[in-house]
Amino acid sequence: MKLPNRAGDSPAAIEMEAGKVYAWCSCGLSENQPFCDGKHSGSDFRPMIHKAEASETKYLCTCKQTGNGPFCDGSHAK
Repeated sequence: MKLPNRAGDSPAAIEMEAGKVYAWCSCGLSENQPFCDGKHSGSDFRPMIHKAEASETKYLCTCKQTGNGPFCDGSHAK
């Protein structure tokens, strides 16, 4: 499988709403980072779906190297 494109060098702070479903871009091609806009079409990549359990700020990965998608785990600093 091809590696994803690096879409950024720091996490995106997102104000999530409890119960709302989010589609995190795993390919790095979306123009709506960190969310999926369908640019992965025709590839092996698929968005990661996440349903927010609480209304709170979460930090979503933009380097696409996290081991804890869709959340940043500091991989961008390695």
